[in-house]
Amino acid sequence: MKKRFWIAIPIMAFGLGWPLLAQENPTEPQPQHAQAQAQPAVSAPDVKSPGTPQLDAADLEAWLDGYMSGALEQGDVAGAVVSVVKDGRPLFAKGYGYRDVASKLPMDAAQTLVRIGSTSKLFTWTAVMQLVEQGKLDLDADVNTYLDFTIPERDGGPVTMNDLMTHRGGFEEGLKEILITDPAKFITTEKYLKDHMRPRIFPVGKVPAYSNYGTALAGYIVERLSGEPFDDYIERHILGPLHMERSTFRQPLPEKFQDNVSLGYMSASQPPQAFEMITSAPAGSMSATADDMANFMIAHLQQGRFGDARILKAETARLMYQPSAPHEPGFTTMAHGFFSGPINGKRLIGHGGDTIWFHTDMNLIPEEGVGFFVSFNSRGKNEAVYGMRERFVEGFMDRYFPDKGNEPLPPAIQSAQADAQALAGKYRSSRRIDTAFLKLIYTLQQSTVIANEDGTISFASEPGTKYRETAPGMWRDPNSEGALHVSTVDGQLTITNSKNPVSDMQRVPLAESAGLNSFILFGSIAVILLALVAWPLSWWCRRLYGQTLGLTGRDLVAYRLSRLLMVGDMIYLLGWYMALQPLFQMQFDGFGTALDPLLFTLQAGALVPLIGVGVGLWNAWLTVRSDRHVMAKAGSVLFAAALCGVAWVAFIGGLMSFTLEY
Repeated sequence: MKKRFWIAIPIMAFGLGWPLLAQENPTEPQPQHAQAQAQPAVSAPDVKSPGTPQLDAADLEAWLDGYMSGALEQGDVAGAVVSVVKDGRPLFAKGYGYRDVASKLPMDAAQTLVRIGSTSKLFTWTAVMQLVEQGKLDLDADVNTYLDFTIPERDGGPVTMNDLMTHRGGFEEGLKEILITDPAKFITTEKYLKDHMRPRIFPVGKVPAYSNYGTALAGYIVERLSGEPFDDYIERHILGPLHMERSTFRQPLPEKFQDNVSLGYMSASQPPQAFEMITSAPAGSMSATADDMANFMIAHLQQGRFGDARILKAETARLMYQPSAPHEPGFTTMAHGFFSGPINGKRLIGHGGDTIWFHTDMNLIPEEGVGFFVSFNSRGKNEAVYGMRERFVEGFMDRYFPDKGNEPLPPAIQSAQADAQALAGKYRSSRRIDTAFLKLIYTLQQSTVIANEDGTISFASEPGTKYRETAPGMWRDPNSEGALHVSTVDGQLTITNSKNPVSDMQRVPLAESAGLNSFILFGSIAVILLALVAWPLSWWCRRLYGQTLGLTGRDLVAYRLSRLLMVGDMIYLLGWYMALQPLFQMQFDGFGTALDPLLFTLQAGALVPLIGVGVGLWNAWLTVRSDRHVMAKAGSVLFAAALCGVAWVAFIGGLMSFTLEY
């Protein structure tokens, strides 16, 4: 099996993107599974090959004990919890490692709350479908009819709830105040939505772009249409009926849960991090135990039924699990908020989730009546958790539902060689920031498609995987279920990965290419630093040998101004480096209003590189026209190019976007 791209990542998947048996605390209420056990789901016959292990608690424990003990230690991950359900019953649940490393408090599937990140979205989408079922909400209506503020217009028509559920509202990514660790600074979802409205950078319905803002909008609509605060609604209409007594969307975490919540870690060998509060709460703020998540999986595997309770009518649940976004055959797609796609010949629906420190995945195999949930509480050494989570899912599927083997691919089409050459180049994700200073990161870090000599294509980040063009625009990996579809959307060459329905890769124009702009930026910095080092050295040498600079009037003014503006450019770039520190240090609570004064100063400071362009060109023009030495003339041209380079990258990278929203 190849890598699944529908485990979200970036930074925050709410996606962006994987021992010790804990003892239950008898003084705490336990999850109530009795009703769920009373009415088992009907699943397909379990037809296994002779060598396939039986999916039962004993085999799960033996496999997971071996996997988790090694993975946690090698990845420097503090702990994890797992739960598995089958045929309407909890089958297995266990904690591994520690929820508090210093105090040696173990992870416990029944008691320990973990942050499930974007897996929270499934609760929001379930609430949306409840309102659809009640006739209060139309999936195809303009969401502005349900809001007390207006989503900005863009071509392509109004944004609908269906667009939000498939991440096709066209919204730009946003990071400002998305995460807060100081309870005194926490803001409501309503305030977040109104204060940090995201621009729409794509026509509605055309380009998938994963959006926490869009899901938060949906949660706010649930609140407005139901007349209940979102947290109350989820507790009354989903958590209560499912006996999820140790789960909550509330932030800060209610006092009754605080003694049992897992701490979050960069790695197990480092100190714990502060509790993450998500301002786009319906998109990723839930805390839950693995046992409670088992109840949620059971309800969805039984088409909304949990014991004698029902959170969705069967027909509503069946609608929810149906694909709701356009997709190529065999590609993972969106099914009313669920990711839905094939693995090992089985259809899985589910959702991954990442906060900064917690990393979660939940998958259901409806035809088998099986669901599995895992959550880790650390990023791990070199971000090892992403590989751990991926291997957990792959290992589960390969062990209990092994691939029967892929059919041989047809040979490449005749035009494959030329098509590969046409595809080669730089690509960026449709999930990005285009209108603010963080565009610089998306400008300097892009995916590279390579045309191989044999007519296949590869990504520079995965050189061992080659895709063969088996039909016009369809590229397949002979060794896995992975595939790419190439199309042109609004004039942009676009690559869709079969495992990622929430963002496309779009061809980058040369002016915004990472290769070109990295060369310009770092080349300009090198030239400016060289000039600034040479400036005092040349002064010292002239003084030592009793020589003069030999410049007067405007030549001297241009020379000195060009050097001063080089100093100004370096201070300007250093200021932006400081503004980006929350990203480099994984401290996203630094992207808040406290950063605004620095951003405002830097935006005003854009005059420095702009003036530098004029002065640098003026100095070069004067020098080239003079009778100075050829090296002085070449240097002045090079220095002018460096000053122009800084201004160019600042413009292309969004540093001259005069907005405090990002």
